[in-house]
Amino acid sequence: MAQPVLAARVRTSKGKGAAKKLRQKNQIPAVFYGPNAGPIMLTVNYPELDNLVKQGMGENIILDLEVISDQGTETRRVILKELQVVPISESFIHADFYEISMDKEITVDIPIRLVNTPIGVTNGGILQHIRRELTVSCLPDKLIDSLDLDVSELDIGDSLHIRDIELPEGITSSEEAHLTVTVVAAPTVKEEEPEEEEIEEEAGEETREEAEGDSTEPESETSETP
Repeated sequence: MAQPVLAARVRTSKGKGAAKKLRQKNQIPAVFYGPNAGPIMLTVNYPELDNLVKQGMGENIILDLEVISDQGTETRRVILKELQVVPISESFIHADFYEISMDKEITVDIPIRLVNTPIGVTNGGILQHIRRELTVSCLPDKLIDSLDLDVSELDIGDSLHIRDIELPEGITSSEEAHLTVTVVAAPTVKEEEPEEEEIEEEAGEETREEAEGDSTEPESETSETP
């Protein structure tokens, strides 16, 4: 299957000031590196990168990166290793591209998605999603966008662990089998707060007891008449 293509131009400027000027021109600073390649500073077109991400290819996008320099254009097979995003605006500010080989395994984090509604939630339980990613190793053509787990059969007190996950053929994980992915917890029972009338009545009783204690006169000593 043909991989998507993204053009990237080699840059020499660096620093916050240079990065700001690039973003003002609708460009994004980026870096290319790999096991057999030193880091190369790049710039990519924001709309082109945005269009690539919006195609629904997941977080780990494999693509052909066309590295353009004064010496010409060289195409590298890469994975979008990291995409830094501004939390509020969700705009991109930096991209990392890691060189890969289609015949060598890569190790990446894939998102875990919980699908369907657990029985326990229907019965009043609370679904807690503890691990949202799983570190896996596979050949690039075996990589999946996400790992979907059916949690419909989980009742209150039930849980899923890494050992319970059936990974697709060709994908393995070295994470510890006992780690919990999700659990349906019992609903939290809140202690009933005393009604306002009861509080006022108790306060009134305490006040009356204090007043009675203060008004009690000590017994007077009887003086003997000589």
